[in-house]
Amino acid sequence: MEEAPVAVRGVTGGSLSDSNPSIWSSNTAVLIYMALATVVLHAVVGNRYGWHADELATVEDARHLAWGYPATPPVTPFFGRVALSLFGTSLVGFRFFASLAHALTVVLAGLMARQLGGGRAAQILAGASALPFCIGGGALMQYVSFDYAAWVLTAYFILCVLESEDPRWWVAVGASVGFGMLSKYSMAFFGVGIGAGLLGTEARRYLKSKWLWAGVGVAFLMFLPHLVWQVQHHFVSLALLRHIHARDVQNGKTAGFLSAQIGHSFLFLVLPGLYFYLISPRGKRFRMLGWMYVATLLLFLVAKGKSYYMFPAYPMIYAAGAVWGEGWLAAMRRRTVAITLWGLAWAVLAHAVVFTIVYYLPLAPVNPGARWWEKSSAMQETYRDELGWPEEVKEVARIRDSLTPEERARLGILGTTYGEAGAVNLFGPQYGLPRAISGVNSFRQRGYGDPAPQTLIVLGQTRRVADELFEGCKLAGHTFNRYGVRTGETTWNPDIFVCGPPKQGWPEFWEHFQYFD
Repeated sequence: MEEAPVAVRGVTGGSLSDSNPSIWSSNTAVLIYMALATVVLHAVVGNRYGWHADELATVEDARHLAWGYPATPPVTPFFGRVALSLFGTSLVGFRFFASLAHALTVVLAGLMARQLGGGRAAQILAGASALPFCIGGGALMQYVSFDYAAWVLTAYFILCVLESEDPRWWVAVGASVGFGMLSKYSMAFFGVGIGAGLLGTEARRYLKSKWLWAGVGVAFLMFLPHLVWQVQHHFVSLALLRHIHARDVQNGKTAGFLSAQIGHSFLFLVLPGLYFYLISPRGKRFRMLGWMYVATLLLFLVAKGKSYYMFPAYPMIYAAGAVWGEGWLAAMRRRTVAITLWGLAWAVLAHAVVFTIVYYLPLAPVNPGARWWEKSSAMQETYRDELGWPEEVKEVARIRDSLTPEERARLGILGTTYGEAGAVNLFGPQYGLPRAISGVNSFRQRGYGDPAPQTLIVLGQTRRVADELFEGCKLAGHTFNRYGVRTGETTWNPDIFVCGPPKQGWPEFWEHFQYFD
């Protein structure tokens, strides 16, 4: 049965039309309330654990603004710099723009349902379907947040093109694609999906529009400064991406891509959404989005992408599923069945939201062996990377204080990981520590200092490697955290050494001291 225009009174027993005269209780207002609730939630719980290792690297990049970095395009460090300017080194403040980016997607999901012809019920259901990933994904300051927002914004603008048939919206599409490419390179896969959607549907008529090509030009011009940066740095990001991808494939992190799509998604919205776009006569006008999803899914499958790379494509599917379901339920003659199904849909959503809050936000007390903590930290592996950084830096300061004045005069701190180096640079000033150096990612570009250190506190290396690289290494301490939780730093190479300078000499050592993580 083809879905009818929604008069959702028949689903819920009360009018849910768009005719409410008050802007404070309008559909958009409700979506904004849901979105703001997630921002408040992140602000309340955002500092319960600590800085994640990736955030420590972002802080460092934010303090050295550029058009690119080996590990990331410039958008995330830019917002990090804005956050530092506004909130200082507040962890909650640093995470604010990431949570705001995710909150925007809740509103956009509902607005996409409106563009597809959905009423109040469909719009709110679509917005609510975006809440779980918004809550879980918006908890950290990371490029995933801005990439996610860029995909959803791009899909929304494409819906604006198709719904209004106003080709000028292609300029907005280009701007959102450009923003996405400056956030995370996976936008390129979605861009290919957009091309497939254009060529495979009636939307191909827009290929003759000057506005579409203007949008392409906007996207290219936005990305051009970063492209120039890559040329100047010999496309260092490609080398990093090859390394990371090969590591992820070897570690099995790309396995189960298709099963993860089924496992994470609301099938009661995804299947109707795909039907709406790909088969339904009512969705023919918007068929391009269905092929965008399919093409992008196949690209990531072939390229062995991680499962979450595809998650930003789901709000546009949820919106279509909500619209189809709204019409289908409204057309039901058995009102009791319709209300029951509607209630079940909301029950599934509510369970997903509560589950996400309980296990994907830092709520569980850090207590090794406790069921809540163990389950939560197993599901959200990032939690362990948020613990122990202040203690590690305090231990480094203790070791520094044990050195002779001569050793302290030309002291360097070498962090093997970007978490170690970033932690020293964030927490070290309170102890008067020098800034850390490292060969990882963008840290290497900042050199080893002038004059070069003659005494080094070395973090994250084995005794064998430390003795191979540096003069006269002595064990001086160990990495720990006050909770006794096993983390990467306490498990892998927790020893801290005091060493002399590199055996090769600094220039030759630094030339080869480059690696990615």
